[in-house]
Amino acid sequence: MSNIFLNPESLPIQSVATEPAVPVSRLSPAWLRARFAQPPEWTPEINDEHSLSRNLPFRPASVLIPIVIRQSGLTLLLTERAANLNHHPGQISFPGGRFEEEDINPVETALREAEEEVGLNRRYVDVLGHLPDYHTGTGYRVSPVVSLVDPGFDLRADPTEVASIFEVPLAFLMDGQHHQRRLFELPDGSGQRQFYSMPYEQHFIWGATAGMLRNLFHFLRA
Repeated sequence: MSNIFLNPESLPIQSVATEPAVPVSRLSPAWLRARFAQPPEWTPEINDEHSLSRNLPFRPASVLIPIVIRQSGLTLLLTERAANLNHHPGQISFPGGRFEEEDINPVETALREAEEEVGLNRRYVDVLGHLPDYHTGTGYRVSPVVSLVDPGFDLRADPTEVASIFEVPLAFLMDGQHHQRRLFELPDGSGQRQFYSMPYEQHFIWGATAGMLRNLFHFLRA
């Protein structure tokens, strides 16, 4: 989706999601562990991005959704991609990347990429489970691996891939009032597409990252 227009922040807000926020009582390590151990029945939100892949075969990839345990409350660790990258330069994303032959499963891909991109040592990471695969407009089938991260880790951004690393309160992201729907017209005149955005301070979270966060939101609310 990022190749279609250069400034998604300039697009008007069509609506704001009306679902109530995830209760604060659910935003704790113990509750999250129990939820992933016994998942409820729930329905993932279908996104528009898969229709932009031009029917190409989807390539496997994984991202780590790292929920950091802080005394002030849970936060989500995110990255700003380097401006010189060919795909999604400057966008906000989870640590992650393409499946490599040496990876035995999607979890290994997510952990390896997090170590390579931001220096997050896997000994601090407690994998909770997966969200449904997310199909991107650039032709990737992304497996979101949700984890809790113990504090005390040191980070080191790979400057060739990551411009900055930051954290956002999980409670902010799990509140529907912060989920904006925006609309754009496809340049070939074939119709419209919607995407979610979740602006936080100077960071504009949108696209696939916001779409996966929407599914985490639905999963925790179910």
